[in-house]
Amino acid sequence: MDFEDTFGDTIKKLRNERNLTLREVSEALDMDISMLGKIEKNTRKPTVQFIKKLSKLFNVNDKDLKIAFLSDSVVYKVADDEELAQKVLKIAEKKVKYLTTRKKA
Repeated sequence: MDFEDTFGDTIKKLRNERNLTLREVSEALDMDISMLGKIEKNTRKPTVQFIKKLSKLFNVNDKDLKIAFLSDSVVYKVADDEELAQKVLKIAEKKVKYLTTRKKA
């Protein structure tokens, strides 16, 4: 999976690779077609349940879709300041290591 694409672009690419319309995917996921369109355009955030449904529908790892979504979330918050973004990512990495170590203890 290409993590350089936005979450919405990733979903649109998966849908197009399978030659599915927005309507077909929205019906398969039991959701409003306009909501799916907004998610593909990155103007609406998906829920965790939606990500799980998508992973099943497209037969992809849900962790990959979560990575695509979460990385977008971080980028949108810090993209206007590259130095800030680099610091945030370094500190987040340290916190993940700390929390992982703490859970094992």
